[in-house]
Amino acid sequence: MERYQDINKASIDRWIKAGWEWGKPISHEVYENAKKGKWNVLLTPTRTVPHEWFGDLKGKKVLGLASGGGQQMPIFQAVGAECTVLDYSSKQIESELFVADREKYEIRAVQGDMTQCLPFDDETFDIIFHPVSNCYIKDVYHVFNEAYRVLKKGGILLSGLNNEINYIVDSEEKEIIWKMPFDPLQDEKSKQYGIENDYGLQFSHTLEEQIGGQLKAGFTLVDLYEDTNGTGRLHELNIKTYIATRVIKR
Repeated sequence: MERYQDINKASIDRWIKAGWEWGKPISHEVYENAKKGKWNVLLTPTRTVPHEWFGDLKGKKVLGLASGGGQQMPIFQAVGAECTVLDYSSKQIESELFVADREKYEIRAVQGDMTQCLPFDDETFDIIFHPVSNCYIKDVYHVFNEAYRVLKKGGILLSGLNNEINYIVDSEEKEIIWKMPFDPLQDEKSKQYGIENDYGLQFSHTLEEQIGGQLKAGFTLVDLYEDTNGTGRLHELNIKTYIATRVIKR
C-alpha cells in the first residue's frame, strides 16, 4: 500500500506544476529588497511574521522545516542567515535550488520526510521556520520532539498551525458536516473526499496536539497570533482558522 506521505508528496508536486501559490519562488526584486532590509515572510496565509520573532538573523543557522519553494529561505539568506531547508516535495526543493543558483548563494537543500527522524545532529540550529504543513501528517508530536532535539539551547521554533475549523465544514464552508478528527487513514469517506477534490490526504489536529505537543516536547510558549484562510466564506466572516506560535528551547 502506498504511504500517505508519498501520496501527499505527489499531490504537492502536481500542485506546483499547476501554479500553486506556496510553490512560487520569490523574484529577484524581492530578494534584492530583502538585502536592503525590506522583507516579510508568512507562517500562515495572510499575516506576516513580526520581525522581533526572529531577532538578529545575521550569522544564525536557520532550518526551513517543510519550508521549500524558494519563498522564505532566500529572504533569510539575504539578511545574513546560514540556511538549510528540508522538504519532501522534489519540486519545492527544485524551486529552492533555482533561487539559490539565480542569486549565487549556497543553501543545503534536503529532500526528506519530516515524519522520520530529521537528518541533523542534536543542537544544530538557532531557528526553525515551520510554516503550515502539519496538516499533511498524522503525528505532530514527533515533529515537535525532533525540532526540540535539533535546536540549540535558547533556539526558536516558529510554526504555522491549522486548526480544526477548516475540517468541520463542507467545501463551500457553509455547513458543519464532518466529525472530528478528520483522518483519512481511519475514515474511508475522508480519504475519498481528499482524493476526489485533489486536497491530498490531510489530517485535522487539535490545539492540545499542536500547542500542547510543543509544550510536552519541552518548549516554552512566548507568543502567538491567529489568521484566516485568506479567501473563502470563513475568511469573509473573519473566522480564524490558523495559529502561528513562537516557542523557545530553554
